[in-house]
Amino acid sequence: MHFDETLFKQMLLEKTDYCEKVLHAYLPTVDSLTGSDKCAGVVVDAMQYSVMAGGKRLRPLFICETNRMYGGRPELAEPFMAALEMIHNYSLVHDDMPAMDNDEYRRGVKTTWVKYGEGMAVLAGDALLNYAYEAALKAFDMCQNAQETAAVIRALKVLSRNAGIYGMVGGQCADLEAEKKPRETDGEVLTYIHKHKTACMIESGFQIGAILAGAPDDDVAKLGKIAENIGIAFQIQDDILDVIGDSEELGKLTGSDEKDGKVTYVTMYGLAKAAGDVRAMTDEALTLYDSLSSSNAFLRELIVRLITRTK
Repeated sequence: MHFDETLFKQMLLEKTDYCEKVLHAYLPTVDSLTGSDKCAGVVVDAMQYSVMAGGKRLRPLFICETNRMYGGRPELAEPFMAALEMIHNYSLVHDDMPAMDNDEYRRGVKTTWVKYGEGMAVLAGDALLNYAYEAALKAFDMCQNAQETAAVIRALKVLSRNAGIYGMVGGQCADLEAEKKPRETDGEVLTYIHKHKTACMIESGFQIGAILAGAPDDDVAKLGKIAENIGIAFQIQDDILDVIGDSEELGKLTGSDEKDGKVTYVTMYGLAKAAGDVRAMTDEALTLYDSLSSSNAFLRELIVRLITRTK
């Protein structure tokens, strides 16, 4: 299927809107609180602010599209779509704080800690992480047979592992330690950081949707490798954009990595090698993608455009 710019943008808009509706359906609101639960109103408001401030919604979109690719039921995937985006946003809330990256703007608006204070931002991140699992567990209520129940259990294992010490948290830990000792950070450590801090969450998106749809184990494994390549390439591209990107287009200040003395793929290897490696990882991901037992032309096109993005 050929995608011209207009067609692709229209399809992406429709699918992103669907992801937004799923998030709205699962996120708590201040108005939904009753009785003494209204005491939690500020943290719920901060959760809403953090998640609904914008974003590409790539991770829930990956779940949706891989689930669709293998003929899965959308109702079973939706709790995981919401959960994965909540986990992603909790990490951003904490990542932006003064103890971490100390960013005051994200997606063109004030970060959660700037708007609500540091203490409430910690709670908002904690609440999003916890509520993510509450949302994902709702998938059990939608299971129609033993096979779907088993698939939900397997998906939960992927979701929780990739968000924890063997995934995103482990990557963030390595990133913080690398900032303390930038001269001791080598390529192996940097790849570990990219693989765990970024790629693991994309891996969750690719694998969970397929698992819930009953995809072949071989395809699930390939999707994990595809996601790993995409995730690492995505982060390298992010490093590239921090050097050559436009602040207004990106919705955040550029040049922060150099200013903070942070070791990135670009500072370690240079722009030329970074760009070349992004292309190589993308090519490998697409080769693996084309070997899958099912196909999704939109998802393939999204992968290509994602890696060559300018914002």
